[in-house]
Amino acid sequence: MRLRLLGDSIAAGVGSTRQEDTLGPLLAARLRAAGHHVDLRVHAVPGARSADLKAQVRTAIAGGVDLAVIVIGANDLTRFVPAHVGAQQLHDAVADLRGAGAQVVVSTAPDLSVVAHVPPALRTIVSTVSRDYAQAQLQAVIRAGGVVAHVERAVSARFAADPALFAADRFHPSAAGYRVIAEALAPAVEAVLQA
Repeated sequence: MRLRLLGDSIAAGVGSTRQEDTLGPLLAARLRAAGHHVDLRVHAVPGARSADLKAQVRTAIAGGVDLAVIVIGANDLTRFVPAHVGAQQLHDAVADLRGAGAQVVVSTAPDLSVVAHVPPALRTIVSTVSRDYAQAQLQAVIRAGGVVAHVERAVSARFAADPALFAADRFHPSAAGYRVIAEALAPAVEAVLQA
C-alpha cells in the first residue's frame, strides 16, 4: 500500500527529535502490524498552506498513491486565509487524489487556542475561528469524497492540559504529542482501508 502524507509541518514531523516518532512512520507501523505492506512517502512541507497542496498532490499522484493522509490548516489560520478559500483548495486536492484512485483521510485545522503563545484573553476567539475553519474544511472534504478524522476533538483537551505534548518551540508536537495525534488519526485510516 502506497501511503502518502501531505500537508504542513505536523504531517512532516517538525518538533520530534526522531523520525520514527512522527506521523508517517507511526501510522505505517500501525498498518504494518495489522498485516499491510506499506510504502511510505512524506510529501508534506513545513509552513505549507492549503494553497500548497496542489504541488504535493501532483508529486504524490506521479509516484503512485493508494492512501493519502492530509494534515492542513494551522498555517492558513496563522496567515488569516479566509475559510472559504482554504476549504476550496483542500476540496480540489482531495478531489484530485480521489480522481487518481486514492483513499483520502484529512485531519482538519487544529484548535490553536491550546498553543501557549496565544494570550488567555484571546483564547475563546481563537478557538471559535479554528473551529469554524475546521468546519468549512470538513464540508469541503466530504463534498470531494474524502474522510475527515476528527483529530482536534480527540486531542485538543489533552494538548491544553499537558505541556509535554508540545516540542521545545511550544507550537509543534513533541514525540509524545505525535503519538497522541497518530492514535486519533488511526481509526479513520483503518476504516477507509476496510471499506
